[in-house]
Amino acid sequence: MFVTADLYDAHHTSVQVLNAQFRSFGRVRAFAGPASTLHASENHHPVQKALETPGEGRVLVVDGEGLLAVGLMGDRLATLALKNGWAGAVLLGAVRDSAGLNALDFGVKALGTTARRAWVAIEGRRDVVLTIAGATIHPRDWVYADEDAVIVSPSRLHP
Repeated sequence: MFVTADLYDAHHTSVQVLNAQFRSFGRVRAFAGPASTLHASENHHPVQKALETPGEGRVLVVDGEGLLAVGLMGDRLATLALKNGWAGAVLLGAVRDSAGLNALDFGVKALGTTARRAWVAIEGRRDVVLTIAGATIHPRDWVYADEDAVIVSPSRLHP
C-alpha cells in the first residue's frame, strides 16, 4: 500500500497535491489508479454515464466546481462503480446517501454531503484536462488518495 505523504516526499518534484480538504466516504480509505476525468457541475447524470463503462482500475476524477448544492454520487452510483471495476472516485463536489456509501467496499473523496440530487440531465465533458484545487489533471495521470490527501502524478509511482 502507499501513504500520500511518503509518495510526496519521494517524488515532490513531479507530483501535485490537490489543495482541498476532502472527506473520505466508503470502507476503502486509500485507492489509486489512472485518472478518468469528467467535468459535471451539479449533476450526477454524467457521473452515472461514466460509471456505467468498464472502470479497468481507474479513478474517476470529477470537477464539480466545488459546489455542494447537489450530490454527484450516492450509494447507488458507488455500487455501480464497484460492479464495473472502478478503483475509486475523487469529487470536487458533494455526495449524498453517505451512510450507504460508508457501507460499501469502495473509496470516495468529496468535499461534503447533501440530500439534493439533480432532476434534469445535463451533459458533462469526459476525458478532458481538469484544473481543480490547484492541480492540473490529464486523463491517464495517476491519482493516489488516502486519508491525508489526493496527489496526482504524470506516471505511476513506486514508493
